[in-house]
Amino acid sequence: MLSFLTLLVAATAVYAAPTNGTTDVLDIRSGTPSGTGTSNGYYYSWWTDGAGDATYTNGAAGQYSLTWSGGNGNLVGGKGWNPGTSSRVINYSGTYQPNGNSYLSVYGWTRNSLIEYYVVESYGSYNPSSAASLKGSVTCNGASYDILSTWRTNAPSIDGTATFQQFWSVRNPKKAPGGSISGTVDTACHFNAWANLGLNLGSEHNYQIVATEGYFSSGSSTITVS
Repeated sequence: MLSFLTLLVAATAVYAAPTNGTTDVLDIRSGTPSGTGTSNGYYYSWWTDGAGDATYTNGAAGQYSLTWSGGNGNLVGGKGWNPGTSSRVINYSGTYQPNGNSYLSVYGWTRNSLIEYYVVESYGSYNPSSAASLKGSVTCNGASYDILSTWRTNAPSIDGTATFQQFWSVRNPKKAPGGSISGTVDTACHFNAWANLGLNLGSEHNYQIVATEGYFSSGSSTITVS
């Protein structure tokens, strides 16, 4: 597997807007990832729907860079581990400069049950808390997070089109975007809080990355994960 990945995509796509409060606005995903594999000892995942201009680059160790423009499409990329775990303490640092709708989060999946999850550290113009059901809150690493969940029906997943739950912890207030950013995410703190609210992850972890996601927006992100 190549340790350096650069993809430049320019295409068009059709956007179907969310129709109710239980649908994540960053939800238009289809097809297979544009690239996954290992880079300098870390797992990476990079996906774009091809509707905007985007360049993803794997750097040394746990670093990656992403720039996107054009105000179109959905994309997500980042570095971390595969499989993930229920007890990893994840550190991240770098710069995050979104213009519009974007997330910076610990992002992953489990199987048995199939769950997609986010621990959102920062975001651009759209707060994901507005599109999911609030279940409670938790304090982790000195910060408060809202805990939310929602269902996805017949949606793209790591196992193809499926129906599954999303679990969310959204930092409140968010870390300010627009420049330097750093932090620590203790996954056990979030996962235990979710379980206490009846939100149980699956028994088999798939990938677990620090991801930058953009949706009909533009921006740049250079993040180092450890």
